[in-house]
Amino acid sequence: MGLVFRGRAIRLGDDVNTDEIISYKYKGKTIDEKELAQHVFEDLDPRLPRMIRPGDIIVAGRNFGCGSSREHAALAIRGAGVRVIVAESFARIFYRNAVNLGILPVEAPRSLIEETSTGDTIVVSVEDSKVYNETRRVAAEARLPPPWLLKAVLEGGVAAYYKKYKRLPWMEKDTLRA
Repeated sequence: MGLVFRGRAIRLGDDVNTDEIISYKYKGKTIDEKELAQHVFEDLDPRLPRMIRPGDIIVAGRNFGCGSSREHAALAIRGAGVRVIVAESFARIFYRNAVNLGILPVEAPRSLIEETSTGDTIVVSVEDSKVYNETRRVAAEARLPPPWLLKAVLEGGVAAYYKKYKRLPWMEKDTLRA
């Protein structure tokens, strides 16, 4: 199966906005992701900040990350140790902030999302472009970022990629064809 991410599902609904990911009252105080992580999703459910563990996979409905263009929401999620979000769809600016910070946004069909509950084991196969819910024995095709952008995400994000290679993945000859 090649490169895979396996984790416990944290199931959320549709239209989770950036103020529900991290409350506005924390955005103005810090950009420290560990500090933000202490409050991630607390406006949705006060138990979530203590419940989320590194390696968990967020599974949400449509329009995940709508709202503010600030990167604080993606920072809070990364600070909590979440590296993969599976959703039916993403708000455009959140998607961009996620890939910039090394969080893999994966689009999956509604049927898989609706079959998933918190605690299920989710597997994302990058090579196969599939999402598996091992608990429920359900699989679906996934939509991953294009190869040139996926390269940066897997290196920790666009800034991390640039810092390491002194260029961006879309500047490389082999990615112009992808």
